[in-house]
Amino acid sequence: QVDLVESGGGSVETGGSLRLSCAASGRIFSTYAMGWFRQAPGKEYDFVATLSASGSDPNYADSVKGRFTISRDNAKNTMSLQMTGLKPEDTAIYYCAARPPWYGDRRDDPNSYAYWGQGTQVTVSS
Repeated sequence: QVDLVESGGGSVETGGSLRLSCAASGRIFSTYAMGWFRQAPGKEYDFVATLSASGSDPNYADSVKGRFTISRDNAKNTMSLQMTGLKPEDTAIYYCAARPPWYGDRRDDPNSYAYWGQGTQVTVSS
């Protein structure tokens, strides 16, 4: 079992930056791949970024590539998403999620992630 808690959301203007954090409980955090997803009102979950258990091999959605950076600190059981150059279309609730190796192997598919945080709102105004 892994409990995830996101923080760092807020409201910014176009071009602004935010840093989201995800704090995880559980000693096996370092064995799970982690990801960020987002959900805009009335839409399904969209993949944002993912990172392997070791912190290597970051992967990003095309829509955020070059603007967002995912990272993790296994010693502190935390994961972050640095967001720059924010656009109104980035407005959504952002979720961190954990993907155990036994649960799913598609890193961009929310169905491959077993544990989810409660989400944090990001609003970008034009």
